[in-house]
Amino acid sequence: MHILFDEAGKLLTGRLLSEAENSLQVELDSGKRVKVKAANALLRFDKPAPSQLMPAATALAETMELELAYEFAPEAEFGFVDLAHEYFSASAGTPEQVAALLCLQGAPHYFRRAGKGRYKKAPPDILAQALAAIEKKKQVQAQIDTWAAELAAGQCPDPVREQLYRILFRPDKNAPEYKAVVEAAHLSHTAPLVLLQKAGAITSAYQFHWQRFLFEQFPKGTGFPALQAPAIADELPQAPVQAFSIDDSQTTEIDDALSLQGLGSGTVTLGIHIAAPGLAIQPEGALDQVARHRLSTVYMPGHKITMLPDEVVQAYTLMAGRECPAVSLYVSFDEATLEQREHRTALERVPIALNLRHDQLDTVITEPWLNGEAPSGEATPEITALQPSLAFLHRLARHLKTQREVVRGKPENFNRPDYTFRLEGVHGNEPAGDERVLIGTRQRGAPLDLMVAEAMILANSTWGNWLSECGVPGIYRSQASMAPGVKVRMGTQARPHAGIGVKSYAWATSPLRRYVDLVNQWQIIACARHGRTAALVAPFKPKDANLFSIISAFDAAYTAYNGFQNGMERYWTLQHLRQNSTTELTATLIKDNLVRADTLPLVLPVMGADSLPRGAHLRVRLGEIDDITLDVHGTVIERLDLPVDDLPEEGDSGEDGEDEALAAPLALAIDMGEAEETAQPPQTPDPATH
Repeated sequence: MHILFDEAGKLLTGRLLSEAENSLQVELDSGKRVKVKAANALLRFDKPAPSQLMPAATALAETMELELAYEFAPEAEFGFVDLAHEYFSASAGTPEQVAALLCLQGAPHYFRRAGKGRYKKAPPDILAQALAAIEKKKQVQAQIDTWAAELAAGQCPDPVREQLYRILFRPDKNAPEYKAVVEAAHLSHTAPLVLLQKAGAITSAYQFHWQRFLFEQFPKGTGFPALQAPAIADELPQAPVQAFSIDDSQTTEIDDALSLQGLGSGTVTLGIHIAAPGLAIQPEGALDQVARHRLSTVYMPGHKITMLPDEVVQAYTLMAGRECPAVSLYVSFDEATLEQREHRTALERVPIALNLRHDQLDTVITEPWLNGEAPSGEATPEITALQPSLAFLHRLARHLKTQREVVRGKPENFNRPDYTFRLEGVHGNEPAGDERVLIGTRQRGAPLDLMVAEAMILANSTWGNWLSECGVPGIYRSQASMAPGVKVRMGTQARPHAGIGVKSYAWATSPLRRYVDLVNQWQIIACARHGRTAALVAPFKPKDANLFSIISAFDAAYTAYNGFQNGMERYWTLQHLRQNSTTELTATLIKDNLVRADTLPLVLPVMGADSLPRGAHLRVRLGEIDDITLDVHGTVIERLDLPVDDLPEEGDSGEDGEDEALAAPLALAIDMGEAEETAQPPQTPDPATH
């Protein structure tokens, strides 16, 4: 005798060997002997043989019409034998009975299981819904197959094109567009990104990078709601100074300006004047919500996304010819020894006399000119009149830098230039990606650059210390030491910043461009108004959870924005190579197989550098440029220097003295059944700090 039994939903046949109270001993067709629960035995039979039964029953089940079986099935609960008798005949044999069982097992939308070998018809309304869902699934799969075939043939369906960035970077893996791309990639044996490029889904590399960034960081667009710049209610006194700012020509958010009083008197007072949106924008207000959502201005060559609406920026920016609300730090110094004496903070209106542009003046305001060793040359009368003040500021800046270097334990070494990008022919508000790019340099440590940098460090460190003295929390940047691997951290405690060489450091000098600076400005304003009791009225109290939330969000956004800026600067650097037909360049080996170009902001991997020491000067032949992965490789074709024992010292990378950030890979979120696909661009250094 043979039996048909059900093991975890699977139908098996075998020869019955013995029978106990609750179990059966069965020999399967394979010869393996197993024990089966008696309750799982569905059918006992002598003929046909198991090896003949299942093929015959399967073929018979395939001929059964589900609609007819549903109609013939009893309304009450029934067994598969009952259906065989109703559908085939009252004398239905073992093959027919097993065919009925297979039919019932394979149609759960028509028949619900009610026990071992027992079933019940699905209600008509539930059946109708199930059949509609099955038909819809068939139609969706047909659409997926059609789209996949089009993609594999090199054509991109519009729905896939419209969902491009979601498919690649944040997919709904049940969406038909996503499934079509995966299916087409399997069919064509092509990586998804390459597949989509060949199909024409990506027509512009620039737009690919730009739209991907907007999709990830600004899914609702970059526009602002209709908001008015609130007026400052305070009656602010007018400062007795004529201040001037120093920025590049593209800067519209002029956050800071400088002034000098008392030259020739023995005591000179440096004024550091910071735009004061914090006097008007209130925490939790509409503008605060906008700024807190964006957290920072986003920079890229030829374009930027501002943290605040332009009309708001223009209301508070330190524009020449206006008396601008400002939070001013006045620090007095001995004119001869440059010893720092005292400081005070004032909320006031500051007359802005000039907006200096260092990209226009770096060749004019040089060290020889400041020292009176060079003629005025191209200097305008206004600049010439500033020469005594600028000369003192330069002298003071060098002194402040030297003092910090003592604390740092080593000199700052800015031996690499900042690179500037200028795009020709930008039409509209943003580049199209095919403009001609001009890459220039601005050497760090140039006189104007040094004056601004040291003044801002002085303000940020002085205000950071002052907040701590007043018991008012702020957002600080700290670095425990300059040992390898010790990174800059953000927190609410005033701790030393070893990389800069100061007791504490709180970003507070760019409130129009960074939300952290605006938060710190609110706290500084509270200190200016209330002194030692400021902790009672400051917007953010000690251990305020809001501050930690801001730090976390800012850190994530600032990292993403900088990564995008790095990528776009690399994009335009690669365009510069292409536009100038550059096939070779000179570079310095920085580590492993990575080299840094001598005259461009470009780091790339090269072949042929395995046996060379760090610091080797090389000529490199460039390979093919990939604008999507921002990839370019090179091959060493000549060593230009003689081997030396002393390696050149790497320069500091920025105000925080951190190691250079390297570009992240282009990570796709498409699951091809293996590890996540990653298109690796080369590593690229952090651009100039804005």
